[in-house]
Amino acid sequence: MSTAQKLASQTPARSLDQRMEALQRANVIRIARAQLKRDLKSGNASISALLSDPPEWVLTAKVFDLLLAVPKCGRVKAGRLLTTCRISQSKTVGGLSERQRAELVALLRR
Repeated sequence: MSTAQKLASQTPARSLDQRMEALQRANVIRIARAQLKRDLKSGNASISALLSDPPEWVLTAKVFDLLLAVPKCGRVKAGRLLTTCRISQSKTVGGLSERQRAELVALLRR
């Protein structure tokens, strides 16, 4: 492998400030998601409303993980819901198609 190929395959160099800023953004998102899961567990947030119109910071969260935070929805029920809607357990909220999103919201509202 030539030096040019090695340089092309590496990620771009980031300054310390850029890395710290990215780390700070990631921490803010983690904290917000943890609070969201607590709100889902306590009933202060609706999973249907969240999936219908998700905030930007929820788009990279896994649908399966959010379903697990819903009361009376364990691993088996969450898996069954996703299988019924033909959604992979590794799918993120932002990766849902309109059909998948609509089917899942309809199932959850029943």
